[in-house]
Amino acid sequence: METLFVIVSLLAGALLAVQAGANAQLSKATGSPFVATALQLSVGALGLLLIAVLTGTVAALALLPHAPWWHAIGGVASALYVVSTIVLFPRLGAVVTVGLFIAGQMFASLTLDSFGWFGLTPKTLDAATLFGTLAVVLGAAGIVFGQPGTSWAQQSQQIEGKLGWMALALVAGAVLPVQGALNALLRADLGAPFVVGTVSFLVATLAMAAVQLVITTVEDAPKSPAGGVAQMAWWGWLGGFAGATYVTTMFTAIPVIGAAAAVGLTVAGQQVASVFVDRYGCFRLPKRPVPGLRLAGVAALLVGVTLIQLF
Repeated sequence: METLFVIVSLLAGALLAVQAGANAQLSKATGSPFVATALQLSVGALGLLLIAVLTGTVAALALLPHAPWWHAIGGVASALYVVSTIVLFPRLGAVVTVGLFIAGQMFASLTLDSFGWFGLTPKTLDAATLFGTLAVVLGAAGIVFGQPGTSWAQQSQQIEGKLGWMALALVAGAVLPVQGALNALLRADLGAPFVVGTVSFLVATLAMAAVQLVITTVEDAPKSPAGGVAQMAWWGWLGGFAGATYVTTMFTAIPVIGAAAAVGLTVAGQQVASVFVDRYGCFRLPKRPVPGLRLAGVAALLVGVTLIQLF
């Protein structure tokens, strides 16, 4: 059983790259990353709600009014993460975006663990964690600076023009551990993981719908390209299912193989898949070379994650 969950966790991480590609296609079809995000999250919410119904746990929704309100807002992190993948993959590439996501995720996890925020047990930083953090920093630097065929001066100039996007990637990665901590609190309140996932995706959908409503109020409504959603590739709808699969895998794998192993394996699957997305231009995203320095950065990042999560 453990071997099965190891494989499933790797594949669930890789599915996040599928989610990003699918979301990018839906964004093009709708003419708005916010509309695309709301649609994909609603698909995920419906999928998780169906699982909750089939497993007989949907009645736990009746306990939601009795839970502290802030336990239920973790889904806002999903909204930020998904919309960030849509806007960042075409601008930074899959490898850089995912690398920065992971770096932000690791730094936020360390902060939560060190201070014991959101009900977590405080942990002392040991040597493995410190070396892992250093490896994550070096790996992220290698990924960012590993652009092919450019001098250091040219790279610095290009990076300077993308600092805002890179900061967004770090923040989008950092909010995921916060979401996990809040969802854990909500799971303790409701006692039903699939219902927690449903609430999380529903909150995320409503957050994106509210953002789009505000934008539409102050600006013209987005215009879909010719053909719109009707002409979109069928796999453009897979983003919501990929996200729901990832959430479900995390809920079911952690009790079997542990949280550290589940997070480490999904991160590994996500980063390896991003290399293939860039190298071969999967999901109609631009092809981007993956030079040696960038691959070395990916390897260092994975080593750092392993040290932080497993030791």
